[in-house]
Amino acid sequence: MDKRMRTFMPFTYKMMISYLLLVLITDAVIGYFSYTMLVQSRTEMAETNIKTAMQQTENNLSYQLDEIQRMSDTLFGSLSFQRALQKEGDPFQTYLTMLDEIVPQIQAPLHLYGNHIRLLVYTTNGYLNEVDGDSMYEEIKDSDYYILPYSEITDRSWFNAIEDSDRDNIWLQVDTDQSLNNISHFRKLVSYNDYKTIIGYVRITTRLDDLLGDFKAFPTEEGLILRLLDTSSNTVMFQRGDNGQEKEAAAGSSMEEDDATYLVLENKIPNTSLVIETLVPRTYLSKDAAKLRGVIFSVCLISFLVMSLIGFLVARLSGRKMRRIVTFLRSFQQGSFQKRLRFSGNDEFVHIAGAFNDMAENIQDLIKKVYVEGIQKKQAELEALQAQINPHFLYNTLSTIGSLANLSETEKVTGMVEGLAKFYRLTLNDGHVFIPLSKELEQVESYLDIQRIKYAGKFDVHVDTDRELEDCKVIKLILQPFVENIFKHAWFGEHIAIRISGRVIGNKVELKVIDTGIGMKPDVLKAVLAQPGQTGGYGIRNVDDRIKLRYGDEYGIEIGSVFGGGTTVRILLPIDRQGIAYEEEQRRHLA
Repeated sequence: MDKRMRTFMPFTYKMMISYLLLVLITDAVIGYFSYTMLVQSRTEMAETNIKTAMQQTENNLSYQLDEIQRMSDTLFGSLSFQRALQKEGDPFQTYLTMLDEIVPQIQAPLHLYGNHIRLLVYTTNGYLNEVDGDSMYEEIKDSDYYILPYSEITDRSWFNAIEDSDRDNIWLQVDTDQSLNNISHFRKLVSYNDYKTIIGYVRITTRLDDLLGDFKAFPTEEGLILRLLDTSSNTVMFQRGDNGQEKEAAAGSSMEEDDATYLVLENKIPNTSLVIETLVPRTYLSKDAAKLRGVIFSVCLISFLVMSLIGFLVARLSGRKMRRIVTFLRSFQQGSFQKRLRFSGNDEFVHIAGAFNDMAENIQDLIKKVYVEGIQKKQAELEALQAQINPHFLYNTLSTIGSLANLSETEKVTGMVEGLAKFYRLTLNDGHVFIPLSKELEQVESYLDIQRIKYAGKFDVHVDTDRELEDCKVIKLILQPFVENIFKHAWFGEHIAIRISGRVIGNKVELKVIDTGIGMKPDVLKAVLAQPGQTGGYGIRNVDDRIKLRYGDEYGIEIGSVFGGGTTVRILLPIDRQGIAYEEEQRRHLA
């Protein structure tokens, strides 16, 4: 019981643990949804920014492609330009025609277009002079124009592919365009005479970087990939950023492979087969997730700690009252009923305290009543048993005196009466039930003095007790009844010896009365102990009852006897040096 009470967990702390679990679950749920919503919001924001940048790129690309398309349309629709391309005859006149009609119309868009381009005219007219600009194998650094013979491209595979597919007015990458990140617009020039005769080809080449504009909105260093796809040939024409794939890889297969780890955004360029594609790594979209997770975790942790502190303070405040109640209950368990609970305010604890105090008052009154009644009952029983001893001894002694008187043994009668007076003077003992062992032995000696008058020289008595037991308190008249029984029931032959001893055994006192009398058979001994009133049994049970009533059932008397070999009475008592103080306390309670 005590161990369980020492190790129990207070109810307020159990409530606090439940409260903290609820707070923890609430913080975890709120933190999870906050994290999810913030990541989703961050992802949507990043996606929106990239879409906005793609839309700007698309608008810029569309505008510039339209400008180049207008250049192409201007040359295609210029009647003077077509006539000049078909001019034949005198070389000088042809040269002048080039200077007056062809070159100005080619140079005009070069000055108007905002970026550097290369404008090439492949003519079928062999009379025109060839104009060779910058090297086509170098990056475009300035706007330049070229007038080249048709034979320059007739053996090119890309040109044959266009011819075979009968495509025209298209965007594509030819020759060094792919390696230099350029793109070219290519279209036929036909004669207005029949709209069938091909008089040449126009190729306008520009840098893709110029077309796509500023790449700051596409942080390729963080894994984003910007592509320009030609859906007609299913090829990647331009790529900024690197995901470990070759730019020439098929766009369809790339998208399929990248869908798992990339968010793929596409914008189609109107009136073309070109598509702007952006591959956004999902790690980029959630790049702030770890930071957000740390912030949310910190906020939730701080919230939990604050709520824990509040819960702990509340538990402490309410726990004090609970601990006071438990402490008072434990004091009740230990037998202290004088303490009272006092709580201020008007709550459940105040009502509990009131009920507790009322219960304590009632229990204290009840215990006091039961205790006093128990003492009174115990005292009455002791007095009743004591009263039984005195008349019994008096009756036996008076009977002996009567017998001696009848025999005219005046001197013996006188001695016995004096001895009887001394015996009762010691027995009265000023009304005290407890006397020192030395007084008890003196009382036994006064009894033996009476018997010596009757049995002069027929018995010997030897007393052997430890000196430390002289002050030990015992109930009076616990030895005399056993000595008396020796003379009444144990006498055998002409002489008998009696030994009275006292020893300390542990925390107990052992008194023995030993005689060399007739002894008792086992069945007689059993009857003496079990049935008061039988031979010798009345006084024995009386002493045993008084000892047990005063000290408890573990104390009392034991008798050992051998028929024809004597009897030993063993009296077991606690070491009691406060018997008189105890008696006075009982008297005060009874008063």
